[in-house]
Amino acid sequence: MGEVPTVIREKLPPRIERLADLAYNLWWSWHQDARDLFKMFDYPLWRSTGHNPVRMLLEVSPERVQEVARDPLFLRQYDAVVLAFDRDMGNGHLWARRVYPDGRPVAYFSAEFGIHFSLPIYSGGLGVLAGDHAKEASDLGLPLVGVGFLYSQGYFRQHIPSHGWQEAIYPPLRIEETPLLPVRNAEGNPIRIQVQLGGRSVQVALWHVQVGRARICLMDTNLPENEPWDRMLTSRLYGGDRETRISQEIVLGIGGVRAVRALGVNPAVWHLNEGHCAFLVLERIRELVTQGWTFEQAAEAVRATTVFTTHTPVPAGHDVFNLPMVEKYFHGYWEEMGLTREEFLELGQLNGPTGPEFNMTALALRFSEHRNGVSRLHGEVTRRMWHVLWPDRTVEDVPIIHITNGVHLPSWIPGPLNRLFRKYLGHDWLERHDDPNLWERLDDIPDEELWAIHEDQKRKMMSFIRERARQRRISGEMDPDQVLVAGAFLDPEALTIGFARRFATYKRANLLFQDPERLKRILHDPYRPVQFIFAGKAHPADDAGKYLLQQVYTFAKDPAVGGRIAFIEDYDMHVARYLVQGVDVWMNTPRRPLEASGTSGQKAAINGVPNLSVLDGWWDEGYNGVNGWAIVPLEDADPAAQDAHDAAQLYRLIEEEVAPLFYQRDPDGIPRGWVRVMKEAIRSVAPAFCTRRMLKEYTLKCYAPAARAAQERGV
Repeated sequence: MGEVPTVIREKLPPRIERLADLAYNLWWSWHQDARDLFKMFDYPLWRSTGHNPVRMLLEVSPERVQEVARDPLFLRQYDAVVLAFDRDMGNGHLWARRVYPDGRPVAYFSAEFGIHFSLPIYSGGLGVLAGDHAKEASDLGLPLVGVGFLYSQGYFRQHIPSHGWQEAIYPPLRIEETPLLPVRNAEGNPIRIQVQLGGRSVQVALWHVQVGRARICLMDTNLPENEPWDRMLTSRLYGGDRETRISQEIVLGIGGVRAVRALGVNPAVWHLNEGHCAFLVLERIRELVTQGWTFEQAAEAVRATTVFTTHTPVPAGHDVFNLPMVEKYFHGYWEEMGLTREEFLELGQLNGPTGPEFNMTALALRFSEHRNGVSRLHGEVTRRMWHVLWPDRTVEDVPIIHITNGVHLPSWIPGPLNRLFRKYLGHDWLERHDDPNLWERLDDIPDEELWAIHEDQKRKMMSFIRERARQRRISGEMDPDQVLVAGAFLDPEALTIGFARRFATYKRANLLFQDPERLKRILHDPYRPVQFIFAGKAHPADDAGKYLLQQVYTFAKDPAVGGRIAFIEDYDMHVARYLVQGVDVWMNTPRRPLEASGTSGQKAAINGVPNLSVLDGWWDEGYNGVNGWAIVPLEDADPAAQDAHDAAQLYRLIEEEVAPLFYQRDPDGIPRGWVRVMKEAIRSVAPAFCTRRMLKEYTLKCYAPAARAAQERGV
């Protein structure tokens, strides 16, 4: 792999030279002591660089470097962090070795990876899940290599003008300020692979990012030797027309397999995170056929060693291409697989609304032995949706299981809560956090200590929101009337409900506004006021989502609302951390059953923030009656009736249950009943909906059997 740039190595004296190793491994992003080390290194720079250690090392003054190299307090912290880092990079966790004895890695393909906000190559939940997956693989000692794209413009930055119609800004990614290093060969030259796209050859560069013990390979077509339109293939997430999309997915799937081979890696298991990367099964079959296997032998071996996860509960969300387009891009490819044109097209063919189409999810399902949805309810929906591929079986017997998504606790628990858990649950609580018995000790935590930490996190969130509003106002990015919407006048003492997610129409961000007058009474209750914080982006091509966002923004600007509703623009992982740790309640109002899983509510719950949500996705199995509040949706009704019914429940729950419980305090000002709900939210969600439980489930149910099949079949 590439080496840390000389300009950084030369800047650091030998006593603290390992700071470079720490900066170029995103291990630091989920280890509190490592984050604290970089804060100690130069706290103003830590803030101004957006918590980016690589950029810090580039910008820090030589005087400051020499100063910390002589600081005993800093050096003590430095030594402890380096020791922990080396321990993790060495033997690491032994769990995976016991159940996954094959030393060959899992190749995990995803169109996006959300590891840290300083590397903006993700758009939302799918990417953050992929990042959490890689982090937990490192923690458990599961060998994993991720494959994705290096987006030169990342996902867009969001700006909301006064009229409320979202604008998308695409700042270029400055690679030198990220922990990305070029993948090089033994001679030290950057490695390139080639992919054929519609008769032309496209060059692809490879970049490497280390995520603890896991590594991720990112592909990049932004090279001078490529045509301008091919250079743009890896510029933005989920952009362009169908020609662009099929080209991207060929690079991701077929190019991704070639990238893995160029790394010298021989995976035992291949995991497709959504259908975007389904073309990889074709490339693996082609490889085996060119080695002398028959198509049937190759297909069976590929199928036995492939895992496919689908996240999409609606047909329109699955990628499809018309047959002439597929024929254009794969002309000549099917002969290398030992197939005719007709046989090749049948691999992904499915009847759509306008006739036969090439369906990426159908392709992935046909060539994977292990298939899963991402929650119990989504598993049921997925089996019904894809029953067409197994017409001889009942819906219940369709071979698609569910493995409910989880969140990576070390990434989403703040330092104060971590220290509280170490004090009362044990210093090794993180090692055992998927054990339900561990969390029975939550009752040992005094209510006042847990509540004090929550209040502190809430103050930090309010301070963050106000500072963002102030900075944007003085920089001219915000009109005076927008300051109200930006949250500058939120009340730190009021019940605060958060809603932060992608602005897609099915998520119904406007459900709260069904009865504006009733909502205003809730907001301005003189004894029990309530306020709401909204955040999220609409896809740049989704005008319906942008209109939904504008509705929320316009309502929040109404002087009659009085600053009780805020919209925090440019939602990303950084903003998410403040919100899931700082609001009092997390609200989610999707139209059931269209929320496949949803993990933001899990992040809130592990921080003691109860959910107030529709029984959909993970909450359908996570709600136990005392760990939050459930909106029971109206089934089999038209959308307008569903919205009216669900909104009425939402208002009633806030008025009659949520707000009264929040404001009920004892003589010491502690809401004892509320804290009981907080503890139950943590107790019920932390062990059952963490990435550790999720990855163990993937390993036992999918990876280990697939690895055994790889050994048996010699692939």
